[in-house]
Amino acid sequence: MQWIVHGQRFVYESPWLGLALADIEIPGHRRFDHEVLRFPSGAGGVVIHDADRGVLLIWRHRFPTDTWGWEIPAGRIDPGESAEDCAGREAEEETGWRPGPLTHLVTYAPSAGISDQRFHVYEAAGATHIGEPTDLTEADKIDWLQIDEVRRLLRAGEIIDGMTVTGLSYFLALSPTAA
Repeated sequence: MQWIVHGQRFVYESPWLGLALADIEIPGHRRFDHEVLRFPSGAGGVVIHDADRGVLLIWRHRFPTDTWGWEIPAGRIDPGESAEDCAGREAEEETGWRPGPLTHLVTYAPSAGISDQRFHVYEAAGATHIGEPTDLTEADKIDWLQIDEVRRLLRAGEIIDGMTVTGLSYFLALSPTAA
């Protein structure tokens, strides 16, 4: 059954996210306020794979979970920017590598029950080094990891970032270049 949305009001808003109370009615049941996280735009991420080098990942700290881990380059889509262009731009800014042509892997909603956030993940077959990263706040380390090592890290639960887990899993399961 489709829930009825009678409206919403924001409790908090910033350029990064908003917290809204949506006035919801479940047909034939009750009406109530439901918290919803609203995001201004999706995010793009890219799995860059090179047959010889492996997969390009960044090693970084995430303060909300106080964890370190490997991630694919990703970021917020700027106004007027496509998800694909965002994925390429973020890879360049965070790694100093320009990805080759991008192929869409997956678009998904990580928390559809409470958020309108969507992630768009792309695959690039190779990349060209263009210099040092321009965004020095993103990664402590940038490295190419071999496919077998990526599989091992995923199996061991050592990659925990949701977009990275999803993107790498789709890549490993569906891409003919991940053999």
